Amino acid sequence: MSRIVPPPGPARTLALAQLTNSLGDGAFYASSALFFTRVVGLSAAQVGVALTVAWACGMLAGVPLGHVADRWGPRRTAVVLAVATALALSAFLVVRAYPLFILVACLYACCQGGLTSARQALLAGLVPPEERTAVRAHLQSTLNAGLAVGAGIGGLALSFDTAPAYLTVFALDAMAFLLAALMLRRLPEIQPTPATPAGSREPSLAVLRDRPYALITFLNAIMYLNMPLLSLGLPLWIVERTEAPKPVAAALLMVNMLSVVIFQVRVARQVTDLPSAAKVAARSGWIFLAACLVYAVSGAHIAPWVAVAVLVAAALIQVFGEMMQGAAAWELGFTLAPADKQGQYQGFFGMGPQIARMLGPVLMTTLLIGWGTAGWLVLGALFLTAGLAMGPAVRHAQRTRETLTPHP
Repeated sequence: MSRIVPPPGPARTLALAQLTNSLGDGAFYASSALFFTRVVGLSAAQVGVALTVAWACGMLAGVPLGHVADRWGPRRTAVVLAVATALALSAFLVVRAYPLFILVACLYACCQGGLTSARQALLAGLVPPEERTAVRAHLQSTLNAGLAVGAGIGGLALSFDTAPAYLTVFALDAMAFLLAALMLRRLPEIQPTPATPAGSREPSLAVLRDRPYALITFLNAIMYLNMPLLSLGLPLWIVERTEAPKPVAAALLMVNMLSVVIFQVRVARQVTDLPSAAKVAARSGWIFLAACLVYAVSGAHIAPWVAVAVLVAAALIQVFGEMMQGAAAWELGFTLAPADKQGQYQGFFGMGPQIARMLGPVLMTTLLIGWGTAGWLVLGALFLTAGLAMGPAVRHAQRTRETLTPHP
């Protein structure tokens, strides 16, 4: 358990709240699509449009809500947003009109985006800088464990395939967020950042003018394409381009999640400062390239059992690249953010995985299904380029911060 749950203290409380959240999220991800079509009565196209709009709103809400966390206090903000997320989930139980459904979906996504920003700011304020990446690794392990269990709960609803089953899952999801809010209340509050004085030249949302940080966020978004690769690209590749059985896609997802639960904390020990984070990001680019090359082999008209073996090997390579990239990203996101603006900076940095999720479907279908082996080469080159570019980008960001730091 020590590999998953951090030592007693604020870090453990954060991890337990994260675990509770992820149980609900796992159930939501597993069952929401059929809940919206079978219970709410929407078409698949309506669900797709509503969720696209909602997640775009959630992505954009991360920075302003993170700024609210800086000004109002991250613990208080996180508690309020966790309760608001529970209310949004409860509204799904009764809302049936499509315009109201879109409104509730946007509220849910915005609360989720803001909650992530506030939790990250809370972690930055409660955990010493030298321990943040290690604690974030613990949180990632608990996140994956919770998602796996939550997906199992959602799977039960899918097996029953009845309105009461889906309604029960959503009610449990709402209760999980209320429980997480109670856990977060146990944490001490961080001193809020004072409001920017009237007439000050410093913008309220300083992160929007921090170009070095924006560049690192963009490169990180490219690296986060490993998420839609696993959830969307691989299932399509397996069905369309390999002889492997279809259920292998679900097995690869479980391999990924369990590997993160077991190894993420150990892998994160490689990252201790900005230079080591840049080096690990570059290594993860090489590892992602290797995974793409191995994945490409699985489509070479080989026997089904050989294809399965190749896919499992590639998935194991990919997950270690994912864990290294995640550890590097946490160090960069926290360390390069001003101490008094962690909320808005974490909200901005959190746009990276959201952008990857938005661009992923188009890129994965075009590269992997449309281009085949050549697409894997292009995707691997993207990963490698972003990983190698992280070093110069980090050094540039460090220079700009040294320039802006006042000297006594």
